[in-house]
Amino acid sequence: MTRKIRLGAFLPGGGQHVASWRHPDQPADGATSFEFHKQLALTAERGLFDAYFLADGLAVGFGGAREGGNARVAGFEPVTLFSALAPLTTHLGFIATSSTTYEEPYTTARKFASLDLISDGRAGWNVVTTTGDLTAQNFNRDTQLPHAERYRRAAEHVDVVRKLWESFEDDAFIRDKETGVFFDPAKLHDTDHRGEHFSVRGPLNVSRSPQGHPVIVQAGQSEDGRGLAAATAEVIFTAHQHLETAQEFYRDIKARARGLGRNPDHILVMPGVSAFVGRTEAEAREKYDRLTSLIVEEDGIGLLNGLTGGTLDLHGYDLDGPLPPAPPTEGMKSRQALIRQIADENNFTIRQLYQWIASARGHYTIVGTAEQIADTLQTWFENEAADGFNILPPWLPTALDDFVDLVIPELQRRGLFRTAYEGKTLRENLGLPFPSNRWAAGHAALQAAE
Repeated sequence: MTRKIRLGAFLPGGGQHVASWRHPDQPADGATSFEFHKQLALTAERGLFDAYFLADGLAVGFGGAREGGNARVAGFEPVTLFSALAPLTTHLGFIATSSTTYEEPYTTARKFASLDLISDGRAGWNVVTTTGDLTAQNFNRDTQLPHAERYRRAAEHVDVVRKLWESFEDDAFIRDKETGVFFDPAKLHDTDHRGEHFSVRGPLNVSRSPQGHPVIVQAGQSEDGRGLAAATAEVIFTAHQHLETAQEFYRDIKARARGLGRNPDHILVMPGVSAFVGRTEAEAREKYDRLTSLIVEEDGIGLLNGLTGGTLDLHGYDLDGPLPPAPPTEGMKSRQALIRQIADENNFTIRQLYQWIASARGHYTIVGTAEQIADTLQTWFENEAADGFNILPPWLPTALDDFVDLVIPELQRRGLFRTAYEGKTLRENLGLPFPSNRWAAGHAALQAAE
């Protein structure tokens, strides 16, 4: 089958851009409007997107920021939201974020396995380690765990969840009313995990879904993040400003996966892209300028305060001067470095920097026509920089409609994107293999030996 671009739709109801809620087209209460999220899901499915993706935080605001009037101050818990949206769609996948730092593996495994059954095999788990002292203070800690410890815990957490998802073999449930046999107890397995961070007996009390288990997604770019992604992820959400850095990340991840005995084709790298789409370049620029003009200064400062690690308070600095030095923290190390890179490469002032990252917080922003945007996506896709993209419409619903109505047809015209869904499950549509159950694989090996 010809390789196709995979597309996720990153659609927080409050919009991606820090000022999106102020746009006349965007509902001011979109972040907590179920009807609005329903509209977005149906539009994404109309556009044949692989999945609806949602990030999540465990404190007020994104990363705990409370400044200004940012619509990210409150929103839905993603798995709960997706459980309500799944029955209203038929093909669209649902990738929800859940923290390995502040959740237990059994709870994580149970809620995602449940979403996978509710959606008939269309669930994905975005694995995050969760940063920020304000979040830690909601979970019996004063400060966040050190970066390296968060990733050690995450690696073990994912391992336990995957073991729990294998508790029942795929054919364990007989449900024979005549004989009274509901399931084969020989095909139910304890987890029996004891490690540095977790002790879990198991088994999980949720069965497998039509796609085996949820797709595992990860978004780390640091050295620890790359190691976790190469070992465990099936989809990787990443942020890059240049083709060359995207290529370096893509090739590194594929090489690491190959070195671990994994098939690199079974790991999809999907950089984030924020697209301002116009029928002309001038129209696209007008859309960008209009949204930029709506940024509340306090929100811009708050956004930068968070993305630079939380130790640098830009209040009182000259906003038309350069970004001052900021010591690295135990937070999102790769994102802190990326924000500094953007500031230095473009010689941005503080104001120019927050205006540029307001739409996507460091993900690649493209302002142009459908043809220009398709050109960029095609270049990255065909030159070892991406297997697909996570699209971040800057404001909703209009920017999502623009992408579906203008960019998708251009990608289809070039033969780069599907014209119909390939299957029913998220794995089928992403082109990922069905995950074999290790217990069933063991039975097969024994039978072959006999």
